[in-house]
Amino acid sequence: MPNHIVLFEPQIPANTGNIARTCAATNSTLHLIEPLGFSTDDKQLKRAGLDYWNDVAIRYHSDLAAFLKVAESGQLHLITKFGHEVYSDVDLTDSKLDHYFIFGKETTGLPEEFMRQYEQECLRIPMNDEHVRSLNLSNTAAILVYEALRQQNFENMELTHNYGEIDKLS
Repeated sequence: MPNHIVLFEPQIPANTGNIARTCAATNSTLHLIEPLGFSTDDKQLKRAGLDYWNDVAIRYHSDLAAFLKVAESGQLHLITKFGHEVYSDVDLTDSKLDHYFIFGKETTGLPEEFMRQYEQECLRIPMNDEHVRSLNLSNTAAILVYEALRQQNFENMELTHNYGEIDKLS
């Protein structure tokens, strides 16, 4: 799967559950970098992901270094308000290349040292920083993965739906 959503030490189960549902809808792999701020048995986590958990490819990583070993042949995209480049200006058209969209924990984001090391891979979503510190994590993940899919011409996505009897009425 070319598109991956990576959560660094997520803390809010509902965000992770919503992101898991987005992963199921987009055939994206979900990577969880430990420690997690909740149990994966958490009722809120399962509720937010509804009945899609069996359709999500989930990979757990003991820490950031373990994740980086797995992702070394792909393209990292660190999502941070400190990024110098807007997410939509990045070429994500190569659907054969694994794209890893990395999001920090809800309270503190990504580690500063990590962002400095990968400064050229830092992307931002434009927003009014005067009034809002950050966007919701699950909304941000959806924005990024759907931008990648849009640029990849929604490869392997259902673009139309046949509603059967409704079509017969027209």
